[in-house]
Amino acid sequence: MRAQAEAIEDFAAVLRELRESVGNPPFREMSGRSGAISHTTLHEATKGNRLPSWGTTVEFVKACGAEPAAYRERWERANRAVRSASAGRPAPAALEASVPGAGEGLALPVAVEPPGPPKGDGTSASRPAPPPPHGRIAGDVRAVFPAPKRRGRFRLSSPGAVALAAAVIGTWAVVLIVVDHDSGKDGMEEYGNRAKNALTPADCPVQPTNPAPASPRHKGDEAKFVADITLPDCTRVGTGQSVTKVWRLKNTGTVPWDGYSLRRLDLPQKADNCQTISEVPIADTEPGHAVDIRTEITTPRKPGLCYVRFKVVDGEGKVAFPGSRPVNFQVIVEGP
Repeated sequence: MRAQAEAIEDFAAVLRELRESVGNPPFREMSGRSGAISHTTLHEATKGNRLPSWGTTVEFVKACGAEPAAYRERWERANRAVRSASAGRPAPAALEASVPGAGEGLALPVAVEPPGPPKGDGTSASRPAPPPPHGRIAGDVRAVFPAPKRRGRFRLSSPGAVALAAAVIGTWAVVLIVVDHDSGKDGMEEYGNRAKNALTPADCPVQPTNPAPASPRHKGDEAKFVADITLPDCTRVGTGQSVTKVWRLKNTGTVPWDGYSLRRLDLPQKADNCQTISEVPIADTEPGHAVDIRTEITTPRKPGLCYVRFKVVDGEGKVAFPGSRPVNFQVIVEGP
């Protein structure tokens, strides 16, 4: 795990250097500048105990008067190193594949996702199931091909099998599915590892589906979707515009939300997608209180339906409610 520890410490050093360059402002002052994240979470980001989420990094950098985009590549390098170390193999480089939101061990996202969820209960998780596998880091990653000889890899091992495959290929289209039996699901993969059918404005509003049953990551944690404060489903907006989306959630459990955020699922973002930051900070929220969560949206230059989903992650970057539907926005983008 040395590579993982070094990646985390190196990134923490980057944040410490940034803070030092602006005169080491107190963390409480930085939290006040942010208005979206606690001073304890900002302090933790500089300790090197764990890699801060991208949402935390964004608020830290902004509180220092810097531009988050300048730190994105360094954060992603550290995130890949942490994920690779957790999986017990070297960090992937040339083998990275641009498959949105896919997890380790999946070479081709061949499963087709049914239409996704509307707002409804957004984040409520009440059905019991085993907790997410230990050591997995959900969310903002790309797919990698599994290493040779991993368990579950499909291979042709005899001349007869090769000949049979060649004959089949001559008359039929063949799809190879690579399965990694060691990979688990943490609530993010339930949505992130699948390709979904192309959606059009006629599909709006997208109808609900339910993820696999799972209990919240923290016992007693619970959330309720309250309302779309701006941009209700199927709002029509122009191409190439910047608009603000605001959701309202309520902490209906017994666990304080400290350093929570909404993490986007369809990553990496494509040119014809509505563009947002990949992790939207949630202001620290005590049980029984509601919170407004906002993000800026830049619409594409091509008309269509933008259907974008997020999962709530805790201060450690883990999915907080794996058994609940994602929070989403869906807007119809129209040309001039």
